[in-house]
Amino acid sequence: MVQSSVLGFPRIGGNRELKKATEQYWSGKITQQELVEVGKKIRAENWLLQKQNGIDLIASNDFSFYDQVLDLALLFNVVPEQYTKFDLNSLDKLFAMGRGLQRDSIDVTALEMVKWFDSNYHYVRPTFKPTTDFKLPAEDALIKPLAEFLEAKALGVETQPVILGPISFLTLGKPEKEFLDTLELLDLLPKILPVYQQLINKLVTAGAKNIQIDEPVLVLDLDQKTQAAFKTAYETLNLSGSNVTIASYFGTVIPNLTAIESLPVSGFHFDFVRAPEQLEPILEWLSKKEYKLSVGIVDGRNVWKNNFAKSLEVINKAVAKLGADRVTVASSSSLLHTPVNLEAETKLSEEIKSFFAFATQKLGEIAVLTKAVSSPETVSAELKANQEYVTKRATSTLINNKAVQDRVAGVTDAMGRRNHPFPERYAVQKDFYKLPLFPTTTIGSFPQTKEIRINRNKFQKGKISSEEYEAFINSEIEKVIRFQEEIDLDVLVHGEPERNDMTAYFGEQINGYAFTLNGWVQSYGSRYVRPPVIIGDLSRPKAMSVKESVYAQSITTKHVKGMLTGPITMLRWSFPRDDVDQKTQAFQLALVLRDEVKDLENAGINIIQVDEPALREGLPLRSGAERDAYYSWAAESFRVSTSCVEDKTQIHSHFCYSDLDPNHIKALDADVVSIEFSKKDDPNYIREFKTYPNHVGLGLFDIHSPRVPSKEEFITKMGKILETQEFEKFWVNPDCGLKTRGWEETKLSLTHMVEAAKFYREQYAQK
Repeated sequence: MVQSSVLGFPRIGGNRELKKATEQYWSGKITQQELVEVGKKIRAENWLLQKQNGIDLIASNDFSFYDQVLDLALLFNVVPEQYTKFDLNSLDKLFAMGRGLQRDSIDVTALEMVKWFDSNYHYVRPTFKPTTDFKLPAEDALIKPLAEFLEAKALGVETQPVILGPISFLTLGKPEKEFLDTLELLDLLPKILPVYQQLINKLVTAGAKNIQIDEPVLVLDLDQKTQAAFKTAYETLNLSGSNVTIASYFGTVIPNLTAIESLPVSGFHFDFVRAPEQLEPILEWLSKKEYKLSVGIVDGRNVWKNNFAKSLEVINKAVAKLGADRVTVASSSSLLHTPVNLEAETKLSEEIKSFFAFATQKLGEIAVLTKAVSSPETVSAELKANQEYVTKRATSTLINNKAVQDRVAGVTDAMGRRNHPFPERYAVQKDFYKLPLFPTTTIGSFPQTKEIRINRNKFQKGKISSEEYEAFINSEIEKVIRFQEEIDLDVLVHGEPERNDMTAYFGEQINGYAFTLNGWVQSYGSRYVRPPVIIGDLSRPKAMSVKESVYAQSITTKHVKGMLTGPITMLRWSFPRDDVDQKTQAFQLALVLRDEVKDLENAGINIIQVDEPALREGLPLRSGAERDAYYSWAAESFRVSTSCVEDKTQIHSHFCYSDLDPNHIKALDADVVSIEFSKKDDPNYIREFKTYPNHVGLGLFDIHSPRVPSKEEFITKMGKILETQEFEKFWVNPDCGLKTRGWEETKLSLTHMVEAAKFYREQYAQK
């Protein structure tokens, strides 16, 4: 019989219990044991929910208090020396590695955080050295995959432990700084495989009948050494005693198929949502083998209901070729990337709600598809209702707006070009702004205090009037402006107190978006986001940010930046439509933002920042024509958004937490770019940005950590950057916005940053 499988389930809890408990623990309001109990409760609810929905292969070890890659690093003793000097228990060590720690005599920065492939989830990148001592904890209770497997077993739930595989774990990490140019990470494979073997042996001994080993790097461009490493690794491991499935997702494995075609495992999981074109070659290959196939067909990355008829075509092809006993119906990836439960949405219109399936509902979709293969009569009502949904959505009046479609069709090359190239623009800007060397600024947001959240909630619930709320927002803007003036920042921001989220805030004012009350997904650690959903063609009924920017500018003589979210980030940090290509959606957003940029300029806002942190995230995972095309239209969409202004108007953009190529940023033609940099310890990365022709700010402190860098630390960081960067082009700024930080640490960090800028201003004044 065909089985069903879920590769992972959201770990945040239906009401964000994990976030609340974790932040309470960090602030000392609950004990570690109380936090651990919250995690245990969430895991139990997730396992039992999946069992109740008839899922056969239920994942365990998909839970994390911070990040699953960081969990594995800690489990295997991949812990840099700075975190071992102090008497920290395993959970506090995990948090120190993920977010840094500054208390008593402890002062450590966090490890680097980067995007998980092309998703908006961030993982903590492990660091290795030639002498890394891979080993498991001495106590079985501290071996997380084993402990959670036994925990589920005690509840009567047979689970499939999930482990990140050795090739992916190594290649997604990086060497420690002193070994950047000398250590090839795959050379550590012989040292790490015995530890994987010990872990697998313990799971098998505990009764694990199935184990899922994730090797997501199979969808990337892999060199011959990496491809050969798969054969070496899996032929070295003794996997007998359990059915081991190697899982990949987010793309096609076909270019790397030879690397896995004869591995001694039981089966494979492939993503046929993101890469349906790989079905035929995979079935042809598997027809000559004995492997089982897990068919990833229910989208783990989006909220739209599954089209059962289309999915059954794929599943039935697999069954016809391989037989029912070799096929599993599964989510395309972990459901980590989707909200927990649609039933929590009480304010969506019934029509819009009928289009969606969140993680809980996707369990039902997987169960229906599984039953439909062998006994369709048992789910005939569900199949009929699904076909009605497909028809209803295609004909919905919420979807199509001909005026928007016509405007996108009318976009010209000239709309994506500034009046003059940067050198000519900068000559005008230099004379107009008269900024000092090493101009200081922030990325946009300031701390979102409890008072801000309370007043926003009151306004949304109608407990205060729009006039009262506007007065409150203006008072918060004035506080931020006065503080920035006090510490002598050069280019100010209004602090964004009116904004709940950099994507949702604008989406709420754009026709074609839908919003949820509880559609939270984890971005990293305790940072959860509530992505809006693009349901139809996009247009702007009125200005979205001008009022607050104009007010901020009216109360200071310094320049205040207008702050917007760019078209690619608006697209990527939403749940996009799956019935229209992403390029079309990006250009619809570009035209919305073009109107906003022009309105800001007309209102006297002469510096406008259009953030594109998701630019790298949208990059196709493999090199080639598709990737080149993406970079072309992504850059053009940004330029269409920003090229409508005069030469003196300075366009800024910001990028964070992704590996960036200066050539691709150059294509945006922004006057100034700011880039997350504080946790980069690769000197080559600094040198790469020397080629950037316009102005650049490399972020000087980690805004995701509560620690406060000293003035001397800022001076040291700037000194290293200035060894390769042109000082006339260098801006001074944090890594990202300060929304998640507290006011005291924000004040100290920014004060020290400005002091460091002034130190170098004096040093370079005569050059």
